[in-house]
Amino acid sequence: MRHYVKDQVRPFHTPGHKQGKGMHPSLAGILGPDTLALDLALMHELDDLHEPHSCIKAAQDLAAELYGADHSYFVVNGTTGGIYAMILAIAGPGDKILVPRNVHRSIIGGIIIAGAMPVFMQPEVDIELGIAMGVTPSTVADTLQCHPDAKGVVIINPTYYGVAADLKQIVDIVHSYNIPVVVDEAHGPHLKFSSRLPIQALDAGADICAQSTHKILGAMTQCSMVHCQDGYINVPRLKAMLQLVQSTSPNYIMLASLDVARMQMATEGSQLIETAINLAEWTRREINTIPGLYCFGREKLTAPGVYALDPTKLTVTVKGLGFKGAEAERILRSKYNIQAELSDMFNLLFLITIGDSEEDVRHLVDSLRDLATNHFGSRDFAAVQEIDLRYPLTPEQVLSPREALFGNTRKVAFRESVGQVCAEIVTFYPPGIPLLCPGERISRDVADYCRRLQEAGLHISGPEDYTLETIKVVE
Repeated sequence: MRHYVKDQVRPFHTPGHKQGKGMHPSLAGILGPDTLALDLALMHELDDLHEPHSCIKAAQDLAAELYGADHSYFVVNGTTGGIYAMILAIAGPGDKILVPRNVHRSIIGGIIIAGAMPVFMQPEVDIELGIAMGVTPSTVADTLQCHPDAKGVVIINPTYYGVAADLKQIVDIVHSYNIPVVVDEAHGPHLKFSSRLPIQALDAGADICAQSTHKILGAMTQCSMVHCQDGYINVPRLKAMLQLVQSTSPNYIMLASLDVARMQMATEGSQLIETAINLAEWTRREINTIPGLYCFGREKLTAPGVYALDPTKLTVTVKGLGFKGAEAERILRSKYNIQAELSDMFNLLFLITIGDSEEDVRHLVDSLRDLATNHFGSRDFAAVQEIDLRYPLTPEQVLSPREALFGNTRKVAFRESVGQVCAEIVTFYPPGIPLLCPGERISRDVADYCRRLQEAGLHISGPEDYTLETIKVVE
């Protein structure tokens, strides 16, 4: 890219802004001429992401060497694109895939695109925190025993909140059925670089994983990687599916950021990650000295579905201050210039990465301490605490999610929906696990449970009608 700019080539190709000369100054002045000069299109010397033979191939091979993969692929439309490709590589119309019930919506999206049938596994739930944890090996074993014809098993490693299941044992169970383990490792591109972190998917024996390099490491937003091993994965099919879901005009600055992030971790990754872990552990200890706040840690390792923890994820429970997570998030943003990664009913999540400093985490702790001292919420969570967050039995899967999504649908009153086939996702927070997914028959138990969660004030996500007065069903 720099060679092209140095040669002072006159571009008669895309992009139309021609190295920034045609871009409006309102944006060009922010991005700068040096960056815009590198916004280039596919040409011989820059290689082709879909059929790499030179610099992109060399960069991907270096990534594979770093992560211990047989093959690594750059993805510039987010880990969502990587997850779509992984699912399409192992399953097609009507094929069964085992997935945790609390998977990211991109996995459901991949299943819809493939036309596959999900077989859901219920994760464990921490009632105190109101969040889903991992699935246990016994849950995986029991589900496979009931569905030995499945084409693969999807596992999350770790969850958004940094919780990892016993992945090695799960891999052994799944491989005994001669099918692949597919891992959503969006929140684990750093796991390789410290023994104080959960084991990374490939080292646990998984066959393929997708990682969000941009979430934790130094790549630009949307930049991810897919790593796979030979054996259970049809590599030519995987490459074809990556071509299917990615742009034919990838951004070369984003591709370069993936290569540089890889280089950074290869040369100083262990040191950078150890520093981030130390900052996170100090922050966790300090937060737990603040009355009304709680940041969980290793004490949860004895709980079901919690085999290992990523300490760089700080889940701060604020219900002791009388706040919902979203309320505390707004105060931190408006009063202290702090933006959390997410909020849910009880918690805020903060990520400590290689980009944080001691000054940053001290400001976070000081702000949380001031929040606890000078701001007082009035939320009474008694009604929520009385709800059993362990869900009813998973509803019957009548149609594939794809058939439900593309079928003829209509809206009905939710109170009259029992027996109908759901055409959308209904999720309550906490704990963030879908109660209904497209293609499932709405049971009386699930309908009644939804109403109880609503009456307790839990947040609804997914349906077009967020009040859940109506719901879309398949005609």
